[in-house]
Amino acid sequence: MPPYSSKKNLSFIVHLLGWVMLCIVLILLSPLSWRMGENDLPDAFWYKQAFLILFLIAVFYSNVSVFIPKVLLKGKNSKYLLLVIGGAILFYFSIIYFEQFIKYPEKMHEFFNPNRPFIPNRRWLPGDVIQIMLYVVSIGLSTSLALVQKWQRDEVNRQDLEKQRINTELSYLKAQINPHFFFNTLNNIYSLTNLDIKKAQEALLKLSRMMRYVLYENQKDETLLKKEVNFIQDYIELMKMRLSSNVKLVLKIEEPKDDHIIAPMLLLPFLENSFKHGISSQKECEINIRLEVMGETLFFETKNQIFPVHSDSPEAKENGIGLVNTQRRLSLLYPEKHRLKFGKDEANNEYWVNLTINLA
Repeated sequence: MPPYSSKKNLSFIVHLLGWVMLCIVLILLSPLSWRMGENDLPDAFWYKQAFLILFLIAVFYSNVSVFIPKVLLKGKNSKYLLLVIGGAILFYFSIIYFEQFIKYPEKMHEFFNPNRPFIPNRRWLPGDVIQIMLYVVSIGLSTSLALVQKWQRDEVNRQDLEKQRINTELSYLKAQINPHFFFNTLNNIYSLTNLDIKKAQEALLKLSRMMRYVLYENQKDETLLKKEVNFIQDYIELMKMRLSSNVKLVLKIEEPKDDHIIAPMLLLPFLENSFKHGISSQKECEINIRLEVMGETLFFETKNQIFPVHSDSPEAKENGIGLVNTQRRLSLLYPEKHRLKFGKDEANNEYWVNLTINLA
């Protein structure tokens, strides 16, 4: 059974039980408290009780379906208050008219005081107060119910809108990451063509495999961590083809043993940043990359020295959009489930990144 149908049936059952309980209180418990048999009461009493219950039901659902959504929730508070007061007056005089129509006062007087003369148009004040209180309770309960239902609908709509906003934002962020990665890699291959054509061809094959991952896996919200690690290894192998001998690459990448799930291309911007700023063609340099999985937790670290990027390089014009987007994606995809720290070690002129993600 669909969830909506189940909730609708449950709401119907709750309403039905509520009115059954009210009927029991008004029709059974009230006369039983008088310590006399129900069958002794005149028919007019039961007619009035039935009329009272039907009127309260009409007040309840009219308030829920008409007055609250079309008046109160439209900000017309004064008008709603006047309607409630007018409804109370209508309720009171309708009961009086119905009692006179079925000769309720006369019948009840004959039943309780058979030896006393009947005085027309004399009201029993406690009974009128109880009836007005029942009206107020019906208005209060129906108003509370309608406002709670509105709050629930608003909350569901808010969650749907927030989910749509996040999905839209994630799509936008991924659309920015793809060109960022693509153009950086093409620039690397372009530089490689001036040095070694064969290595450039191998690089193109690796790029083809990587772009296949980008085109197919990156369209999904999640991918296997194994595939993400393979993509990272391909990227590193591609970058190694352009590294000179004075660059030392220290890798500690653990092959995932379990079928963990991760957002695709989440780690790439950190790697790009390491190779972008951590390579020098003249000085000795070292890039450290570590990826480990312990239980349900992924540990990822990078560390590299910082070298200025040539002003005539296309990379010099990059504004770090990959890192900014990755931070945003982490906050959207892994709220309260990740820890990202990064900074610069001024003493050693090093930049480091430490990322921990709970993949559970």
